[in-house]
Amino acid sequence: MRSHAVALPLTSNRFADYLQLTKPRLNLLVVFTTGAGYWLGVGGHVDPLAMTHAVVGTALVAGGAAVFNQLYEQDVDALMARTRLRPLPDGRMTPRRAFAFGLLLSAAGLLQLALGVNQLSALVAFATLASYVIWYTPMKRRSSLATVIGAIPGALPPVIGWAAATNMLSREAWLLFAIVFLWQMPHFLALAWLFREEYGRAGFPVLPVVEPNGRSTGRQAVMYTAALIPVSLAPALIGLAGPLYFGVALTLGLLFLGLALRFARDLQRKSARQLFLGSLLYLPLIWLFMIATRVP
Repeated sequence: MRSHAVALPLTSNRFADYLQLTKPRLNLLVVFTTGAGYWLGVGGHVDPLAMTHAVVGTALVAGGAAVFNQLYEQDVDALMARTRLRPLPDGRMTPRRAFAFGLLLSAAGLLQLALGVNQLSALVAFATLASYVIWYTPMKRRSSLATVIGAIPGALPPVIGWAAATNMLSREAWLLFAIVFLWQMPHFLALAWLFREEYGRAGFPVLPVVEPNGRSTGRQAVMYTAALIPVSLAPALIGLAGPLYFGVALTLGLLFLGLALRFARDLQRKSARQLFLGSLLYLPLIWLFMIATRVP
């Protein structure tokens, strides 16, 4: 009885550590946008099995990318309060185990996409993984431009979903990519402003660290949010979504822009937090209304 009492919590803790390596909360966005891209691609005529393969396969690849990211950054994660208790910097997971886990997740996800859906979706997922791990992750320590680079793999999941549904990369796929790409910039700039002290201590040259006065951070948040408005309206203009979507997207875009302008004006933690939280509301609402008004 004693051995069972000890084994259960150890297994539970080990499972929690592996799960934490995949950054499950962050990858909820990956799952959601992949599913939305698939749904929009098939026009609502969903094959549940194919959609499951697309979403789960993409989630596995994203989880593998998150593991490799934490392997590379375990030293700097140990310097930041919000990341120092992750399994690798806290010593609860060895790098060898984490590497094997990341490799397993990535390979399983790519195989699931290639065999369960189509090769194009697997190819886009591989491009997402490679750009995140090989390009974005090392650049985070070198340049504030890493935020822009990281937005590329971050915007590819809806493209994976569209490719899984249609087996092609049409203009609609790249429009979905552009919406998520532009959305990420004010989202991450607000987050970087909120945690600029921690990023600075860890040696990450995010824009609020490179230019502490915040003027460039605020200006870029406004610029990207303003650019998002016309791009977010385009689905209604090309027949991907209906007229109701146009009105909702315009309203949400103007509200989002208002939050960015307030942040740029006062550069306070409160306005940065409002912009960040507003971004978390904006994207799912845009997607849900796009799906709800999808033109057959």
